[in-house]
Formats: sequence, structure tokens, C-alpha cells
Amino acid sequence: MYSSLLWYKAPADDWNKALPLGNGRIGAMVFSQPINERLQLNEDSVWSGGYRERNNKSALPNLERVRGLLFDEKIEEAEALVNDLFCGTPVNQRHYMPLCDLSIEHYKESAADFKQRTLDLETAVNTTEYTLSGVSYKREAFISYPDQVLVLNITADKKESICVKIGLDGRDDYFDDNSPVSDSEIAFYGGCGGADGIGFYAFLRVIAKGGSVRRHGSFLLTEGCDEVTILLGAQTSYRTEDYAAQAQFDVNEASAFTYDELKARHIADYKSLYDRAGICLDDEENEAEIATLATDERLARVKAGGQDNRLTELYHNFGRYLYIAGSREDTLPMNLQGIWNKDMWPAWGCKFTININTEMNYWAAETCNLSELHTPLFDHIERMRPNGRVTARQMYDCGGFVCHHNTDIWGDTAPQDLWMPATQWPMGAAWLCLHIMEHYRFTQDKEFLAAKYETIKEAAQFFVDFLIEDKQGRLVTCPSVSPENTYITESGAKGSLCIGPSMDSQIITCLFNDVIEAQEILDTDKAFGKKLKAILERLPKPEIGKYGQIKEWAIDYDEAEPGHRHVSQLFALYPADLISKRKTPELAKAAEATLERRLSHGGGHTGWSRAWMINFYARLFDGEKVYDNISALLSNSTADNMFDMHPPFQIDGNFGGTAGITEALLQSECGEIIILPALPKRWQSGSFRGLRARGGYTVGCEWQGGKAQRITLRADNDGVCRLVTDKSIRITCGGEEIGFEYTNGCAVFTAAHGRQYTVTPKN
Repeated sequence: MYSSLLWYKAPADDWNKALPLGNGRIGAMVFSQPINERLQLNEDSVWSGGYRERNNKSALPNLERVRGLLFDEKIEEAEALVNDLFCGTPVNQRHYMPLCDLSIEHYKESAADFKQRTLDLETAVNTTEYTLSGVSYKREAFISYPDQVLVLNITADKKESICVKIGLDGRDDYFDDNSPVSDSEIAFYGGCGGADGIGFYAFLRVIAKGGSVRRHGSFLLTEGCDEVTILLGAQTSYRTEDYAAQAQFDVNEASAFTYDELKARHIADYKSLYDRAGICLDDEENEAEIATLATDERLARVKAGGQDNRLTELYHNFGRYLYIAGSREDTLPMNLQGIWNKDMWPAWGCKFTININTEMNYWAAETCNLSELHTPLFDHIERMRPNGRVTARQMYDCGGFVCHHNTDIWGDTAPQDLWMPATQWPMGAAWLCLHIMEHYRFTQDKEFLAAKYETIKEAAQFFVDFLIEDKQGRLVTCPSVSPENTYITESGAKGSLCIGPSMDSQIITCLFNDVIEAQEILDTDKAFGKKLKAILERLPKPEIGKYGQIKEWAIDYDEAEPGHRHVSQLFALYPADLISKRKTPELAKAAEATLERRLSHGGGHTGWSRAWMINFYARLFDGEKVYDNISALLSNSTADNMFDMHPPFQIDGNFGGTAGITEALLQSECGEIIILPALPKRWQSGSFRGLRARGGYTVGCEWQGGKAQRITLRADNDGVCRLVTDKSIRITCGGEEIGFEYTNGCAVFTAAHGRQYTVTPKN
């Protein structure tokens, strides 16, 4: 219960207290109001309009002029040109929108005795329990991936008691309509935008035992029923031409099963993913105190300074739950809010923001053993490629493909917004493509890598053409920005547009290395690899600045906001491994100085930024700072329903936090596997199972007194395993001890496909 159940003693009176359900495509926020219930619904392809080509045709004729102004340090002039001549035309991409609301009203009641509401992370089933006029009711809700419908079941402990009014509405009267289509069915339908917009159709059916169901205006009315099950399907024109028929088909197919069968099918599918991995953070001294506390009460206790390791465990489990609920195969990747959005005009358009947020959404997908849930991101990169080729050619006269700091459902790649600190950043596609090689490193899937090789090559080709020489003869990006930050020159001038920001060079270094590694694995395209190797020699490397920090810009500028939420110059530390505590200790020390400077000036004030801090400190092997930043994430940036708050709600912090907790327990950068690299003192004992390491290893560990007592590694393929450990260990496989070589602090041994290796202390 401590770590697998979100439970509350009161219904939600606010969206940020409601509980999320999802099957990757359909999402719901459940309020659990006993008399007037509301489920706010989403479908991941309900967006504001059709594709439009937005590349600014004035960019290319003015590219060299802008570059010249930047080299002459005429920053204000350069920014004025870029603001007018490089922005998207029109400025904004399409944005995400809600589907509708499902309402359920006990129309004969006026008062209720509320018992509890829960979200069971082991089954992905939401339960609401309450009493009306002496009758006890239970509502169960889930969204099924195998059956592609929302399912809500109402039962009572007294026959003929269920009298509810059911309706669909709630898009602010924006291109939508609703009506019953029979005595037991309602349709809600409409469109987003004009003729090229996305059409949607939600179809609801009520199945009752006992009593009756009938039309009641634009609602359905049940009267004197023993049990009521609601099925809702939703489809859009984005995926199928006859989306209304498809939504009805989904409900018809689901109707062939009983409620219990639908629930069993849903749970079996869900557990096949959720049960693969898990962590346990023992906390015996606090468990008696938290036993009677609801989730929001436990969160308040932590905010008041209390310890609750099980709440951290719950947060990690909730992150894995959100992956399964928000990102399944053949769905869209998760946007700024995953799939859960209540607003017709959401913050930042609820798009795919790719100067960190979308990437952060998938940081834990591989380490938490949910590799196939990563695939919607790869599918979306393919949607971006054709558009990105056009943007590369029309804006920069470059080959390959490019995207800036946002994209939308159509894979739009032109610049977004009119905001100089973010808009003119040509690195979005490159960063996304790094996820391709990461997926390979965890899965060792050569067929996948072969299928995606041309994609990462095209991303690299853009920079082969785009990079220019700076005054030191290095190859750099220009124009660009260090995401969302502003610098101050020696003369006191402020600017964002610049030449060769550090993060750009780091991303390009990783991308080129990925392409070269893929070529070697696939034994292909060596000539292009040779070209990339020559360029790599001329790319700027991470440098230490005047404060002992990693420089953010090619020139050691001061930041206008020293406590800025982005720490882009430490991309090299995480998610990359260009800076490593074991391999590059001097740069790691400078990375630590960078973090101290940021935090001392108020950094980490947004949820996702604080989550990034957890990962940074995990890579620096600083368990106490990991603990402090997890506590800050829970205390300052976590809503009652455990959603991350920017504020407002952004889901990236949930996944960044989940990734950071995982990194504290298991790392596999620089070709080495590290067990418990950043274990806080307060996590004295515990275990994990099913976590994944690069190289294709599934890893488990049990520890006591802060020391690993038993480690298991299961190999997916033949290879050399490098485990960071001391010498006094035994490694066994199949009951037999195997030898290993000890070098550079690692036990090195040959692992075989399908075999499990157990590591224990020698004495």
C-alpha cells in the first residue's frame, strides 16, 4: 500500500488533485466526486488544425548577414533580423486540445458520505467509494489498451439503487456537438479548425443489469439498476478516415466481454509491462506513522521536513505507471502534459518542446525496462524528417534535416514563438535522434539500428553543411542560442543569439559519435564516418570558465540570470557521458561548481529543472545531494495527485525524477555498469529488480547498510561486462564460480546470451 497505491480521503476539487488514467492514446482525469462526477477526457491526436508549411523564405537570403553581425558582436542588430526574418510564418505551430467531459450524476441525491478514492499502480484501476442514503457505492474505472476503450463500472450493495444521469460535453462550445443516438448510446463529435483540421468522435454505451436505461434530453438516464457499465471509444480523422465507425466498432467489440473480462484483459496487459521492474526503499522507522496517512497527507509531511522513503518509491512507481498510461506503441509521443490536458489553449500549446522537455519524458523508458514505450518518439522523428529536409534547405541551404525547439502533431520543424532566448535553436532533431542510439544500446537490436541509420545520418548531415569556422578555427553552430538563457557581454549588453553555445557542440559530438558507432556495428558507410571524425576534431570541447564552472557559451559570458532553470552546458554530464566522475574528474569538479552556482542563485525552481538536478548529482555520485533534490522535488514541485508542477503541470518532471531515482541505484555510462553509485545515507537498505543497463543487461540488487549484498545481471547477448566494484567479490553463473579480470576498478568478464550472473561479497 505504501508504494503502490495513491489514495485520498476526499474527492478532487481541482484538476491537479484528480487522478490520471490512460492507454497511451485515450486519457482521463478522474475527480471521484460522489454525486456529480466528472471525467475530463483526452485523445492524443485532438489538435487544433491541419499541417501548414511555415518556413520563413527570408531566412536564407539573410543568413550570412546575421552571421556577420554576430562575428562583429552587433548582437542587437542580429537579433532584430532573426526575430523578423527567421521566425515561423505564421509564428505558432498547432496545439493540443481536450476531447470532452464525461459526467455522471446521481440525480436523486443531494448529500454523500465519502469514503475514499484510489489509484492502484499494480492494476491501473481507479476506485471511488461513497455512501448515498445508506447505500454503499463503488465506481471502478480504467482505460484498456487491448480493447481501446474507457471502462467505468458502478455497483451498489443494494439492488435497484443505481439512478444516474450520464452525458458528454465540455469543449467550450468549440466546433462540437453531442446527442444520444439510442436509448443507451451517446455520441460526441466535432472538429478542430477548418476543412484541414482533425475530426473527432467519442461514442459511449451504457450496459445495465436490472432497471432501465433511456434518453433524457442530451443525456442518458439509468433508473433502478443493480450495476451499470459505461464503455467509451474515441477516434479521430488523424488515424482513420471513418473515425466515427471506428469508435463505434471499438465499443461494439468491447461489449462482447463482461466487465470482469474487460478488467482482467486490461490488468494482464498492464502487468506485463509494470511487473518487469521495481524498487524497494526500506523505511521501517517511518512506516507505522505513514500507515494511516493518505497520499496528500504523506506529501504534506515531507514538505514539513519528514522522511518517507516509501513516497520516493511510490513516485518511481508512478513514473512507470505514467509511461504505460501515456505512451504505448502506435500512439503519439507524450507532449508537455503527457496526454492529460484540460485547456483549449494550454500553456505553451501543450506541444512537443524539444529543447529538453520531450527528451526528458523518455529518459527513464529504457532504464525502467519499458523499451517499446519509447517507440512513439521514434515514429514522430520519422514524421519530422520530410518537413525537416525542407526547413534545412529553405532556411539554411543545407542537406539533412533539422528542427528547432518545438514540433507538433504534424512534425512541423520551423521555428516556434517569437522569443529570442529559445526560438532560433537548430538542435531539436539532433537531440531527439540521440534517443535512437540509446535505444540500441539498451536493446542491442541491430534490425532497429539498421532501419534508423539513415535517420541519424540525415540529422548529422545537416551539421556537416551548417557548421562554420569561428575566430579560433573551430567548427560551430551559428546562429543559435543556449536554450532560454541570456548572457551579458563585458560591455554590459544582453543577448541570447550567439555563436557556438556549449550545448550545441556537445549534442553534435554525441550525434556524430552515434553515427560512427552505428557504422561500425552495421559495417557500412565508412566514408561518411571518416568525414565526421575529421569534423569532430574541430568541435569545441567542454571548457572550464572563470568561476570554475563549465562554460555555457564559447565566450565566458556572465548569465543575466545565474539561477536559470536550464543548465544546458551540463548536457555533457547528463544525459550524455562526455563528462564523467570516473573518466574526466576535473570536468566533473567543474560540473559540480556549475550546479552550486545555479542552485545558490535559486536554480531548480521548476519541477523539470529540479528533476534534472537529481540526475546531475547521481552522475556525480553525490547521494546526499540526490536525496536533497528529491526532497525538494516532492516539497516544491509535486501536486497532490503526484503530478509534477512547473508550475503549471508538466509531466517531464515526473519522468526526470523517475530517471534520477534510477540513476542513483544503477548507471551504465562510459561502457561500465555501476551499482548504487549515488545511494543516500537514508536509503540504508533496499532492493531493485528488472532495471536495465546499456549493453543489454537486466539488473537486480539487494543491499544492506548501504552495501550491495547480492547483484544479478542477465545478459541479452554475448559481450564483455565491466562492473565497477572492488576485488573481493564472487561471480557465479548456474551455480559455478567464474573468473574475472580486475582492471581500472572494474570486474571484467565475458557474458553469454541468456545467462544470469550473480555477484556477492567474497566474505
